[in-house]
Amino acid sequence: MTANNEDVLREVGPRLRALRRDAGITLTALADTTGISVSTLSRLESGQRKATLELLLPLARAYRVPLDELVGAPPTGDPRVYARPIQRFGQTILPLTRNPGGPQAFKHIIEAGQRQDPDPKSHEGYEWLYVMSGRLRLVLGQHDLVLPAGEAAEFDTRVPHWFGSAEGKAVEFLSIFDSQGARIHVRARPKRDSSV
Repeated sequence: MTANNEDVLREVGPRLRALRRDAGITLTALADTTGISVSTLSRLESGQRKATLELLLPLARAYRVPLDELVGAPPTGDPRVYARPIQRFGQTILPLTRNPGGPQAFKHIIEAGQRQDPDPKSHEGYEWLYVMSGRLRLVLGQHDLVLPAGEAAEFDTRVPHWFGSAEGKAVEFLSIFDSQGARIHVRARPKRDSSV
């Protein structure tokens, strides 16, 4: 065990004592709740007994705190994505992930009045998109499609493609792009047997 771990364990006792006193619980009452003897609890709080998982789990339940709080674990990183919006192709594109090199998710917003002439482009990768609101025009190779809210599409981005508002009205859609070309698999419901 490194010195760093020893320091962490040394702080557990005072933390346990402070939690018990703040809660106004006696050692006897805590022993009744956790099934840990009064002498073991006293030695834990004074640092004469090392904390183990067997002892800390019932204490975490009794105090209704995460185990991390008992051992003073460092806080985890902020899970929120604070990405700056990108203005491109007449759209506002909001990155929803921080995963360079792997699949990336984006929210696209096309403001009303942003009707443009299609200018298809191609590049390596695979894309999946889902229309949240409005009607999205997708030009994909020889296809010229209109996707209403609730529809999804997936395609190889090596096929020339373009998307924009179908009617000049606002459109919002989500996209997941993988530069490695991995396909996204959506589990479909099995077809019902009409003969049953």
